[in-house]
Amino acid sequence: MAKAYRIPDYRKMYPEAGEEVISLLKTTERKMQYQEYDLKTEQTIISQEGQTITTIPSREDSLERLAEQEVQFAGEAESVEETVLRKLQYAQLHKALSLLPDDERELIDRLFFQGQTEREAAEYMGIYRNAVHKRKNRILKKLKKFFEKN
Repeated sequence: MAKAYRIPDYRKMYPEAGEEVISLLKTTERKMQYQEYDLKTEQTIISQEGQTITTIPSREDSLERLAEQEVQFAGEAESVEETVLRKLQYAQLHKALSLLPDDERELIDRLFFQGQTEREAAEYMGIYRNAVHKRKNRILKKLKKFFEKN
């Protein structure tokens, strides 16, 4: 980027270019300066008459400065539609899990809700990890079929 507020002399750079092209280059350069410089710097205005100094903050602020000022941001709220859909999916999942036999439901519970690894579940159940992996995939296919039907 060129220095702030210094627009290059495009007439010297491109002597064969027409007025429209030169005008467009100048406009584009000014827009780039605005985006890259003006928005990111604060302005200080010193009034000689009132002997006051006014600081206008930049429009684009850093996260660090905002954290220093302890500015709180609004959290991204979930929309009503998203909440309803999520609750419907939870209800469907709960229904699907209730249809599983106890041993399959326990395996899913250990792997997905208790956060155990396949190896930990295999040790608890006294079987090989590969067997747990195959059972898990078979159960997930059952659950997927349930969701495809409904």
